[in-house]
Amino acid sequence: MTSAQSAQPAVEFENVGLAFDKGEVLRGLSFRVAPRETKVFVGETGTGKTVSMKLAAGLLRPDSGRISALGQDIGAMSEEDLLSFRRKIGFVFQEGALFDSMSVSDNVAFRLREENTDEDEVEERVREALRFVEMEQAIDQMPGDLSGGMRRRVSIARALVSRPELVFYDSPTAGLDPVTSQTIITLLLRLRDLQGVTALLATQRVQDAFGLANYRFDKETNRVVPLHPKDASAAPASPNGIGPTTFLFFRGGRIYFEGGPQALLDSKDPYLKKFLV
Repeated sequence: MTSAQSAQPAVEFENVGLAFDKGEVLRGLSFRVAPRETKVFVGETGTGKTVSMKLAAGLLRPDSGRISALGQDIGAMSEEDLLSFRRKIGFVFQEGALFDSMSVSDNVAFRLREENTDEDEVEERVREALRFVEMEQAIDQMPGDLSGGMRRRVSIARALVSRPELVFYDSPTAGLDPVTSQTIITLLLRLRDLQGVTALLATQRVQDAFGLANYRFDKETNRVVPLHPKDASAAPASPNGIGPTTFLFFRGGRIYFEGGPQALLDSKDPYLKKFLV
């Protein structure tokens, strides 16, 4: 990778606006996501977090402004080009959104089979993805037989089976108990630190954001350990570096705050403080 390529943002919004029948959803939204960075969207329901991710994935088109992802202008792409682009990304929908009539194996394999991947490779990659999220034992089970946390892990396996460069997580811990939520965050740390993906994550749980910002997954001990500043110092240029985790707080369709965990802790703003309670 050249220095010019590495300097190019993985995702960029430039003055993006979007309105639905009930009014404006996003107003002049601008931000950048560097390669290997995790950008966490935090805010109350209806502030534009999920809509922003759908725009970045090309599932919606903006009314104004420009969006680029993985070096491509999303707004200028045809539907055919968008289908090709989406093969490079993974999307973990809120509540998992698994096909209840399909087994765990068929859910994870769905995209690969749509792309006419050889069946031997499909089986190998499905098992690899399920093994990564520690769900290989459930390969033949149906989604209805799984707990909420297990379903969420299968949805992560489905998102990563295509080995995406960019992953979107829409409230991946919503509705889960604290222990299961921590299991999901550990999986996201593993995916970030072992495979180097770039990610956008929407959540109302600021503790998820701090977990990603302050910890890393150590492959030597197979455990989550505190993140030392030097661990991220080489990222994103170094393939061995851990990309930074930064926060975007949404309010009324705008970015209210952007920064790292320490800047958030140091803030005296009452709106931000209520998220830290």
